[in-house]
Amino acid sequence: MKLKKMVAVLLTMAMVIGLMSGCGSKKQTAEPEEGAKKTEAAEGTETAKGKEEKPYIAMIALGYGHQFWQAVKSGAEKAAGDYGVRITFEGPEQETMVDKQVDMLKTALGNNPVAVCMAAIDTESVAGILQEAKGKGIHVVGFDAGVGKEESEAKCSTDSLAAGALAAENVARILGEKGTIGVIGHSQTVIDAVQRVEGFKEKIKSDYPNIKIADIQYGEGDHLKSAEVAKSMVAANPDIQLIYTSNEGACVGAYNGLKEAGKLDKVKLVGFDSSAAMKAAVKSGEIVGGITQDPIGMGYKAVESAVKLMNGEKVESFIDTGCYWYDSSNMNDEKIAPLLYD
Repeated sequence: MKLKKMVAVLLTMAMVIGLMSGCGSKKQTAEPEEGAKKTEAAEGTETAKGKEEKPYIAMIALGYGHQFWQAVKSGAEKAAGDYGVRITFEGPEQETMVDKQVDMLKTALGNNPVAVCMAAIDTESVAGILQEAKGKGIHVVGFDAGVGKEESEAKCSTDSLAAGALAAENVARILGEKGTIGVIGHSQTVIDAVQRVEGFKEKIKSDYPNIKIADIQYGEGDHLKSAEVAKSMVAANPDIQLIYTSNEGACVGAYNGLKEAGKLDKVKLVGFDSSAAMKAAVKSGEIVGGITQDPIGMGYKAVESAVKLMNGEKVESFIDTGCYWYDSSNMNDEKIAPLLYD
């Protein structure tokens, strides 16, 4: 009996130990799994939090579809990656859509950016909005056409007066410093557009007295309107030898108009900016040449300036992003080719 009781006790003890071991092993397996899930969740939260905490900079351009603006966007995205900020980049379909651009600005400000980088179609339409934003601590940087002086803490742009003067120097060289010319501008309200014409006019007036500007008209940067302007201009002024145009739309439009009027071989054409059509015509000699900007550098400098302002660093009020003359002789040069966008 004693032996049986001892065996029974030993068996019972063995079963209890086994059960305890089994429970222990389950607990040890479960705890690391829960721990792993917690770590994954924590990492996910930290990643999402990191994304949310990236300073947000809103960029609003004059337009969006043209390759110039896409080049500005690519430069801005490069700077955003280098400086660890998040950006949005938008603009209206047409560079005359003031109301739509104002709506874009209001929406962007509703998303609490640390800075706004803007090329305003009409500076007066956004002046009050931007002043209010500055009052709330939001930094304002202009690029390309920029914004009003009172609103802008920095402007990253081509020196449009200097660009117009550079165009005038080359026009004078092409004409041997004498002759009659016309000008087709693209806007009478956008600051850089106005300055491209003013810089050109002033340089001709001050340095080339034997060159006469017979007419200045505007085609809103629209191909069809600029074509009609070119046709009417040469019809009214048959002595015009060359037309200077202040942007891609004005240039391609004038090219089409001169071609339709049968004047392309009689009236020389100088443009501003670039496109596939312009590059092809410059290469063939149908357009004598043009002025190009550095849109990639412009986008980069705008974001860089916004980051510096955000960090309390000093930034120059105007940052010249450069301009260059190009024609068939240098358009494939290492320095110029990357600046000629389609």
